[in-house]
Amino acid sequence: MESKTSSPLAGRDPADFQFRFVIFEKRDYVAWITINRPEVLNCFNHQTLLELTEAFRDASFDDAISVIVLTGAGREAFSTGADLKEQRQFIRRPQDYFKWMSAFIHLHWWIRNCGKPTIARLNGMVVGGGNELNIACDLAVAAEHVTLRQIGASNGSVAAGGATQWLPLIVGDRRAREILFLNQPIPATKALEWGWVNRVVPYEKLDQAVLELAEQLRQKLPECLRYTKAQLNFWRELSEALTVHHARDWLAIHNLSPEVREAISAFVMKRRPDYQGLWEMLREPTYPFAWTPQDFEEAMGEDKKETETPS
Repeated sequence: MESKTSSPLAGRDPADFQFRFVIFEKRDYVAWITINRPEVLNCFNHQTLLELTEAFRDASFDDAISVIVLTGAGREAFSTGADLKEQRQFIRRPQDYFKWMSAFIHLHWWIRNCGKPTIARLNGMVVGGGNELNIACDLAVAAEHVTLRQIGASNGSVAAGGATQWLPLIVGDRRAREILFLNQPIPATKALEWGWVNRVVPYEKLDQAVLELAEQLRQKLPECLRYTKAQLNFWRELSEALTVHHARDWLAIHNLSPEVREAISAFVMKRRPDYQGLWEMLREPTYPFAWTPQDFEEAMGEDKKETETPS
């Protein structure tokens, strides 16, 4: 789709961007933004976050676009969150995690403040930071085989990039605690009952359901819709503003903790974290915050198939 103007405040042809990890398309009045890393379950690295942000910004500025759809490539995963291959670097340079999360926060800002309704097209599993992208969108349509899950408390992190703030608003406090404490996969049908998603359909009808919802949104007044979205975002904006920047600092520092060391080592070695050992460690006279050279070597490990970092 070609822009009718060359103004910097107008949308551009998606082909101009030449993204590596994102497929950006404009079809009629809908912008389709696809995380295109199916070989790693559509987990996102820093470059992916930058490309997603640029796509949302462009779709926001394009007056020919009425609705924005976010999805993942393939049918196995919508997104499984941050790329652990990249995240392992932050155990040596936790200050770089601070920079990484800045990009994640910036992407969320554009999703919430693009001025247009956003639909999460949940084509596959939704895990960790991938769920935070899901709930940043206004509406969600899930395929029947989809499961949704947060895993931070099982894997050395805290889901404070959106989940701790917004899940209580979406599913209620007790259900949010169940999701965030127990880290169990929730089937799409139960997520629908809980208000976590808006529609559940067979995978073959997923695009049809998304387009039907987009068409309903198209038949609304654009400025009224934009301001309604802004007003509805009040509690999300407030809860995030009061917590996410603190979380960015805490999570960066937390990269040096024994819990992250154990979680990353377990991931690299394809085993479960030693939860009992970590509980027992709390009873020791001293708590081993420092990483040893052996710890670093074990955590960095050999490059293997990475999917999701705790989020």
